[in-house]
Amino acid sequence: MGDRDKDPNGRGRYLQRQDRLRRVLGQASADAILVSHLPNVRYLCGFSGSAGLLVLDADSATFFTDARYTIQAQHEISCAAVRIAKKGLLKAAGELLRGRRSLRRLAYSPAQITVAQKQTLDSAVARKVRWIDDMGSVEKLRAVKDPGEVSTLREAAAIVSKTFERTARILRPGVAELDVAGEIERDFKRQGAEGPSFETIVASGERSAWPHAHPSTKQLGRNELVVLDHGAILRGYCSDMTRTVFTGKAPRKVKSLYQGVLQALEAGKAAAKPGAKSKDVDAAARNTLRRAGLARYFTHSTGHGIGLEIHEAPRIGKGDETVLVEGMVVTVEPGVYIEGLGGIRIEDDIVITARGAEELTTAPRNLIEL
Repeated sequence: MGDRDKDPNGRGRYLQRQDRLRRVLGQASADAILVSHLPNVRYLCGFSGSAGLLVLDADSATFFTDARYTIQAQHEISCAAVRIAKKGLLKAAGELLRGRRSLRRLAYSPAQITVAQKQTLDSAVARKVRWIDDMGSVEKLRAVKDPGEVSTLREAAAIVSKTFERTARILRPGVAELDVAGEIERDFKRQGAEGPSFETIVASGERSAWPHAHPSTKQLGRNELVVLDHGAILRGYCSDMTRTVFTGKAPRKVKSLYQGVLQALEAGKAAAKPGAKSKDVDAAARNTLRRAGLARYFTHSTGHGIGLEIHEAPRIGKGDETVLVEGMVVTVEPGVYIEGLGGIRIEDDIVITARGAEELTTAPRNLIEL
């Protein structure tokens, strides 16, 4: 019997996460925290709907949602009291907090609460409470994945890897970018994914030099680069992978550019180990491109964390001082983008282990010539 069978609702896992958050709040002298960012709510109690708030204090956890999610909340949440708000979630949460007479300092995320929402909360609480910045406390906990999360992320990476290998067989001149993107997303669902982690990128020819190009009606042409950046969501967790192919026999210049990006990818992954800083991974990839004379064509950060969100902590970029620890799952995705020629990006998902970076992405990394 697996852990999932022993604890089908994940109660033990969520209670452990809540206790870790309580320890963080204690260090910040906060009496309670209002969690409003839905990925954070899901991380702490398992709710996967689109309307929810969680109030956590030293002794209890209370989840608020609306009537649409009455049955779903009963099914998903076993580690918090569930309250169905009839006059708005914020008002209901504020009324609960008003009854907590010992509450003096309330942690919250300023980035996730608007001025109007905070005014609603203040009005509902109806007494003086000091609001303090939670300093990304839940996001910092989420940055280090537990074994169950890593297992799910590995499965999500396997889905996108298999999809790419199948998609490569249908890539040919005359096929529209939008048709390729649609086939990728259908394949995700055939494998059991909920859908794409983000809008699938299929960019060909000169458009491949746009790092975040939307797929268009443009048809793939002969002898051009095609960038495919795609990810799948599995049980709420995201994968993210990029591969670049060439529709024809690649000229020497394209092969040289591709090799430079591939070497940067491998250098970045080699630098990703416990105790290293995020900026070290970025520097390893960027310096490899610099030695190849390509650094000026690399216009974005080297990577980012993935999990319940497609972009989460840690950021793998210049100057980022985050220390990597075991359990962090990040992307490494160097690229070069040359106007008039096209772009090349290769991206893998990795997990930081005691031995260094372990690849979750398994699709081939060699240049595929179609």
